[in-house]
Amino acid sequence: MLDTWDQSLWSIFAVFFVSAIGVWFSATKLTLYVDTIAHRTSIGEAFAGLLFLGFSTSLPEIVTTVTAAADGNAQLAGSNLLGGVSLQFVVLALVEAVAKRREALTSVAPKAILMLQGVVMIFMLAVVIMAISLGETFTIGNVGAWTLSLVVIYIVTLRIVYLYETAPAWVPNNQNKESVVENIQREDQLEHLSNINLYLRIFAAAIVILGTGYFVTRASEAMVEVTGLGSHVIGATLLALTTSLPEVTTSWSAIRLGAYTMAISNILGTNAIEVALFFPADLAYKKGAILTDLHSSSIFLASLGIIITALYLWGLLERKNRTILGMGWDSFAVFIVYVAGVIILGLQPA
Repeated sequence: MLDTWDQSLWSIFAVFFVSAIGVWFSATKLTLYVDTIAHRTSIGEAFAGLLFLGFSTSLPEIVTTVTAAADGNAQLAGSNLLGGVSLQFVVLALVEAVAKRREALTSVAPKAILMLQGVVMIFMLAVVIMAISLGETFTIGNVGAWTLSLVVIYIVTLRIVYLYETAPAWVPNNQNKESVVENIQREDQLEHLSNINLYLRIFAAAIVILGTGYFVTRASEAMVEVTGLGSHVIGATLLALTTSLPEVTTSWSAIRLGAYTMAISNILGTNAIEVALFFPADLAYKKGAILTDLHSSSIFLASLGIIITALYLWGLLERKNRTILGMGWDSFAVFIVYVAGVIILGLQPA
């Protein structure tokens, strides 16, 4: 925690505010660089969002999760990861309502690969539920077979998405064109930069996100000490929200750029990484297999993640342009289901 800092709320808030500005600025630049690379090369927006944005914006979660696991707090680590899966979609829904407003995001995202990513996400969450329910039956050192399988699934997903981006098997009939006005402005801004320079800037922005995201997380943990709420509630809400700040920024920037596929792929990529992070958490957890020590609340959070992912898949398949309060019907449903889930979780004993 913030042992060396003045523990007044004002000082904690000041650290949080300054660090949040750093996250916002670096994540905005990161989105611009990644979007430019995606258009200059053949990797595609979905793969760029899955790999570059998903990994870079997950750096705060890596620090938070590994730290919690090393401290022996399996519940905080697990609820932060599993709670973050649902919260990322809520973040996307709120960003959609503010930044898009005129049409549903899932009606203008033109890539079928997003549905494949959603199916993989449901698959990974189902594996987590199986692992928590049955416990680890085979371990190598501190690492269980279940957590190792999650990493393998994630790596295979990267390969599948890359191959599908280069040669898609099918495309939607009513495929809408993504915005080109902002993309022209983007190219004008960055045309003087080489690809190598852009990759270096992506790396630098990721490092800044890691540093500022770390202090955002530490400040939020200090706030947690004052609340006295249970680890499962804090991990699923406040801690997951603060570590999701990079995703808020990158999703906002991607939508403003007209890179709708990248905005959704960023969230799906972040979620896939979050579930795969059970592997490093298992390495850091010294009490045994971390999935075995998770409680029923984690099963609830994983199930909530499956329901919310399925709602977005429904929207991507239907592609209807119905909006409620500035967001698509699917995003609105995600928001309602998430709020109901948090209320139900909060009513359970810590």
